[in-house]
Amino acid sequence: MSSHTSDQPGRSYAICSNCIMDTSDSNIRFDGRGWCDYCNNYHSNILPNWHPDERGEREIMEVVREIKSRGRGRDHDCLIGVSGGVDSSYVTYLAKEKFGLRPLLFHVDAGWNSQQAVHNIEKLVDGLGLDLHTEVVNWQEMKDLQLAFFKAQVPHLDTPQDHAFFAALYNFAAKNGFKYILTGANYSTECVREPLEWHYHASDLRQLKDVHRRFGTRPLKTFPMADIFTYKLYYRFVKGVRVVKPLNNIPFQKDAAVRELVDKFAWQEYAHKHYESRFTRFYEGYWLPTKFGYDKRRAHFSSLILTGQMTREEALTRIAKPAYEAADVAQDFEYIATKLGISVDELQALQNGPNKSYRDYKNSMGLIDLGTKVLRATGIQKTVIR
Repeated sequence: MSSHTSDQPGRSYAICSNCIMDTSDSNIRFDGRGWCDYCNNYHSNILPNWHPDERGEREIMEVVREIKSRGRGRDHDCLIGVSGGVDSSYVTYLAKEKFGLRPLLFHVDAGWNSQQAVHNIEKLVDGLGLDLHTEVVNWQEMKDLQLAFFKAQVPHLDTPQDHAFFAALYNFAAKNGFKYILTGANYSTECVREPLEWHYHASDLRQLKDVHRRFGTRPLKTFPMADIFTYKLYYRFVKGVRVVKPLNNIPFQKDAAVRELVDKFAWQEYAHKHYESRFTRFYEGYWLPTKFGYDKRRAHFSSLILTGQMTREEALTRIAKPAYEAADVAQDFEYIATKLGISVDELQALQNGPNKSYRDYKNSMGLIDLGTKVLRATGIQKTVIR
């Protein structure tokens, strides 16, 4: 664990000696050998309960049989939310080709898709002969909510997009009698979760509504919404909607998965995790690091270090460079401002404004925290969320 002066008052800078998480996560803790709590949690909680082997395959095939049996007589036996990113694309390929399932693909267009995302979804649909349902979010409402989050000065600017994605997916599943949603969530590339101060729960509807009430200008009449308790409790236990994460049951290596998708579907690779959205690329690659000092690549690379897909040295070399080129930043800065209906100067003024956090607005953190503790105590929640 190395140290030098930190931007954080009262705490000198420190970085984990095993991964690259550091004190830009203000709650990070280190043990005597310099390992952080994410690394220790990975070895004590995740690894012993993660079986990407024959046991995992047996378990997922049991679920697959159940999905097929319950889906008999229906056009589709499960639902998969697709973004055009590697995880959801690979799950789609697995579901159809390896498991023989009949998924309906579900995409939410929140107005920020990159050309690659659109291309990748089309290639999967055509290459696998699948049906696609696309829900287009009303752009005027989306824009208003997105701008409200900028004005709120919080780091979690992706909440409007993330909330639309999962709320539309879960609402559609519950309304149309889907009992299984397959997702690309996985330990292999996500065993280190971003701290809440970097990326607060997009599912906290109380927060979303409060930010919009304070800074929005138009009512959200059609914007997809689902409270965290609606989808975690009501949809799960009353509507019987179950979430399945097949990538945890197979040997899933990001680079190999990308190569397979490129070879089979002429799938297009993009620079970094989540960059299938132009907004997310700008927000994660530029806005967060320059305004708040949070670089999500730390969590992404640390996950890959722990799962043996990247060396710590490579991660340190890559994190030392900006996420994307200065010329691209200028271009995207103008693109984002124009799309949001404000000037570049207005967007710059928002960037220079006083930083706030999710704690500055109404939130359901107390209840979410309690739910997380229950899930950890029952062994369902393995990753550190704080």
